[in-house]
Amino acid sequence: MKITLVLSLLMLCLSGLSAEKSKEEKENELIDFSKIKDVIKSDGLEEAARKKSLIALDKKKKRLEKDRSRYNFPTEEDFWPFISEYWLVKNASILKWNVKKPDYGLDESLEQLLQSVGVFEVKFRILLVDSPNVFHFALPYKKNEVLFLLSIPFIRTMDLTKLEISILLFEDYIRIKQGFFEEMAMTKDIKSVLSSNFQGKKFDKTSLKGILERYDQIILTEGFNFKQQFTVTKEMEKILKNNLKFWNSYFSLLKKIDNLVKGNSLYEQYIKIFPSPELQLNWLSPN
Repeated sequence: MKITLVLSLLMLCLSGLSAEKSKEEKENELIDFSKIKDVIKSDGLEEAARKKSLIALDKKKKRLEKDRSRYNFPTEEDFWPFISEYWLVKNASILKWNVKKPDYGLDESLEQLLQSVGVFEVKFRILLVDSPNVFHFALPYKKNEVLFLLSIPFIRTMDLTKLEISILLFEDYIRIKQGFFEEMAMTKDIKSVLSSNFQGKKFDKTSLKGILERYDQIILTEGFNFKQQFTVTKEMEKILKNNLKFWNSYFSLLKKIDNLVKGNSLYEQYIKIFPSPELQLNWLSPN
């Protein structure tokens, strides 16, 4: 109901925001040049009137173009940050991201890790959530910028070190770079309207509902499949194996998560979202 109301108000605002006609346009509409052409010509004002008419036409063209641009649907690059932030606002009561949070020093730790493995010029935001319902995630966001979700209860329960948390987020970074989230979340309806213009057309608000529902499914209930998880795990192995400190921390992290999901019923859902730490350990262990 809320999304319908918000989108309805948005459509009404868009339709009512047409730019007003310029002064030159209004004056031009009042002049009947066919009747006063001879008078204008005799007074030597024909050229001035013609120029004024051209100015009015140019302003009208720009006004119409501005009106049309109000109905432009964003490009795919602009759409992801919009829909990800919209999903966060819509689910604020579940995520509880708007509470006071301690400073874990994660920004500096993650930046150091990224630079150590050769990832530069990537901005990131870490949104800590006071909820056990969302464990950790990287959401589709801006170009060369990553938006991370990280559960405070999740990292506290396992007493993770800053390096282990950074490696956990780096794994989410690898996952989002593979494009798995975008691939699963994108719908045909949204794909068909990206970069289009819907002036004079009725925008189907259910298409936005559809992609928001996909977000819910991926983050809260279904997560990623075994093939996707295997791809991410092997990529982590390729990147971290040459650094013994990082490699041991990755193993330590997976063991802690494995023990958590097996011993704490509150986190049983984890293996449905990220299947599964036990399998990851097997994939990484030497034959």
